[in-house]
Amino acid sequence: MQNNKLLDGLRLPVIVAPMFLVSGPKLVIASSNAGLIGSFPGPNARTVEELEEWMQQINSSTSNPWAFNMITHKTYDRFTEELDLIKKFKPKIVITALGSPERVIETVHAYGGMVIADVNNINFARRCADMDVDGMALICHGAGGHTGHLSPFSFTAYVREFFDGLIVLAGSISTGNHIRAAKLLGADLSYMGTRFISAQESNAVNEYKSMIINSTYDDLRLTNLFTGADAYYLKDSIINNNLDPDNLDSNTDGFNVSASQDKIKAWKDIWSAGQGVGLIKNIESVESIVHKLEFEFVQGAGHENKKN
Repeated sequence: MQNNKLLDGLRLPVIVAPMFLVSGPKLVIASSNAGLIGSFPGPNARTVEELEEWMQQINSSTSNPWAFNMITHKTYDRFTEELDLIKKFKPKIVITALGSPERVIETVHAYGGMVIADVNNINFARRCADMDVDGMALICHGAGGHTGHLSPFSFTAYVREFFDGLIVLAGSISTGNHIRAAKLLGADLSYMGTRFISAQESNAVNEYKSMIINSTYDDLRLTNLFTGADAYYLKDSIINNNLDPDNLDSNTDGFNVSASQDKIKAWKDIWSAGQGVGLIKNIESVESIVHKLEFEFVQGAGHENKKN
């Protein structure tokens, strides 16, 4: 029932994905007010005090659902402080990443919120289903930033065999037709990140936005060097940091976020994108993007009806 109420109130079944360096209050507010679900990751706020200001600003500027993306990895040094802010500001959705959702479920469910876990393999999806999560975001091959390796076709079908909660599908979803296709695969929502990097309201610097609209799939490089987890990055941003994008070392230290702000500072000019990057042509407002997506989504439905 809670899931149906959430979905029925949306203009399009989309979560604007939480993006490193890109998602902030302006993007969250614009996305939620445009009828999508805006989100942002906690580490984008440099301090806990700034994070509190961001959450207050969002709650004051939209009455629509928004999501907070929380790192639950055991090495994350702001976990307790961020959990306290979740209790205070009560985001409708908490998306867990890079760790177990079990650490936040009791807190979020206590105020009536929903927990959606980022998952990128079947085994972790099974474990999350056993933890009583409300939903899962299936990170498939082609997703921007930290990526997965499974096809959305197989991943969605496998998870639906043992999980009847919300499924959010991620991986190169860039158009209204893609949103409709995700629903046909059995997903309830689409995760769209790269499509909104070039939004006027995003925190991406202008050079990043320009690189997005001038890049294609061939400009992406997959590496675990920067965070210890596989992710797609834009070739030119790697070159601009005096590295050879075609000869990057592997990270053998594993994933660690204990020095999260130091990592942000060190890699703030290494920019991510998903495989749908070549489909983005302009810097425009969130409302303009949503209007185009809505047109494509409705047009796709009409095309299906004609076939039937």
